[in-house]
Amino acid sequence: MIGITGLRKSFGAATVLNGIDLEIRQGEVVSVLGSSGSGKSTLIRCINGLEKIDAGRITVDGFDVSKPRDLAEARKRSGTVFQLFNLYPHMTAVQNIALAPVEVLKVPRKEAEAEARRLLQQVGLSERADAYPAQLSGGQRQRVGICRALAMKPSYLLLDEVTSALDPEMTAEVLSILANLAKGGTTMVFVTHEIEFARSISSRIAFLDKGQMIADLPTEEFFSDKGMALPRVAQFLSKMRKD
Repeated sequence: MIGITGLRKSFGAATVLNGIDLEIRQGEVVSVLGSSGSGKSTLIRCINGLEKIDAGRITVDGFDVSKPRDLAEARKRSGTVFQLFNLYPHMTAVQNIALAPVEVLKVPRKEAEAEARRLLQQVGLSERADAYPAQLSGGQRQRVGICRALAMKPSYLLLDEVTSALDPEMTAEVLSILANLAKGGTTMVFVTHEIEFARSISSRIAFLDKGQMIADLPTEEFFSDKGMALPRVAQFLSKMRKD
C-alpha cells in the first residue's frame, strides 16, 4: 500500500499541497483529477521522492520516502512514467529499458535486454527495439517510457500526465496500453486530464483543488449526484465536458 498522511509541500510562499491524506492499495487504479496548478504532479513527485515534503508522511509498502535508505527501497517498488518521456537520447529503446534493472536490481545485461524486448513486443514496438528516441514518434517514446517503468517489476505505477504532449492518435495508442495494464491488475496512480478514460479504468477518483483533497470517492460515486453535490467538482466536470 501507498499511504499518505498529512502531506504538506510549499514552494516559497506558495502552498502546493496542504494536508493530503490518501491510500492506494494493490490492484487499485486511482486517478488524480483537478485543474492545472492544483498540485497533482507535485503529489506524484513527492511519492517517488523527487520532491522533499515539508510535513506529513508517505510510505510505500511501509518504507518512509523521507528517509534515504527507505526511499531506495520504495523506488524499487514503484515505477514512474513522466509526461515528457525523459529517455536517454544516446541509448536505444532496449538500452533505455534495460538500464535500471542492470544498475539497480543487478539483473545480468543479457537477461535485462531480453525482458526489454519482450515488453516492447507487448506494446507493439518489437521492430523499433534498436531505434534511438529521435527515431521514434511521441507515442512510441511514451510506450518505451512505460516499458522502462514496467521493467523494474514495480508494485505501483505512477503516471504523470503521460498523454499531455501527444496528439489525439498517439494519445489513443498510449491509453490503450494503460487500459490493458489496468485490466491485468497493475496498481496505478494516474494524474490526468483524460476524464472519460479515468472514468473507464479507475477504482477511485481523488480530486485536488488548490492543494487540498476535495474528494476521494469510488469512481461511480464521483460521477454521480454525490460527486456533483460538491460545488468545485461540479464546476470542474461541467467545464471539462464543454471543452
